[in-house]
Amino acid sequence: MHYSSIAKDTTSSRKIYLIVFYISAVIMAAITMYALYASLIEYLSTGKTVIGDVLVTTEFPVKGLSKLVTYLMIVSVLAWYCVTKLGGEKVKDVKPSVKAVLQLIVLVIAVVSLYEFVYNFVVWSSLITVDAMQGVMKLDTINVPYPNPKVPWNLVFATKMSLAAFLISAHGFYIMARKKRPES
Repeated sequence: MHYSSIAKDTTSSRKIYLIVFYISAVIMAAITMYALYASLIEYLSTGKTVIGDVLVTTEFPVKGLSKLVTYLMIVSVLAWYCVTKLGGEKVKDVKPSVKAVLQLIVLVIAVVSLYEFVYNFVVWSSLITVDAMQGVMKLDTINVPYPNPKVPWNLVFATKMSLAAFLISAHGFYIMARKKRPES
């Protein structure tokens, strides 16, 4: 009887993770499709676009509430977490040499995304300070012409998504690097 209740708990928690994953995936796809559509319309009408700008300037479901970039960041991390809960046990079946290579790749991604997060946050904060000293407050529309001067990136978007990338890659590294607990 004890084993059946554990099996039921495992099945119900897997269902929850699966439902949350699918909802997150649908939301990510919807936000991405909207952003691509709105960016294309902007590009066709103005001849330029700022990466991530439409996600930062669009508030949903009503004006004054969260921005689409915030939803995208949250559901990205949620989806990753659900994936690791659903398939995390598969990692232990990977050959140690392949696992070592994957750990190194994920570690590099974590380091780069942490650097990008700090870089974007510092640049964004600096530009906010410069604007504030001139009496201007335009927090969400600040962009930087990097890495391509012809295609600038919105700093809110870059900061939030690099934070999500860091959280996901750091968690992935943790999952692959943690020691197995001895069974008692």
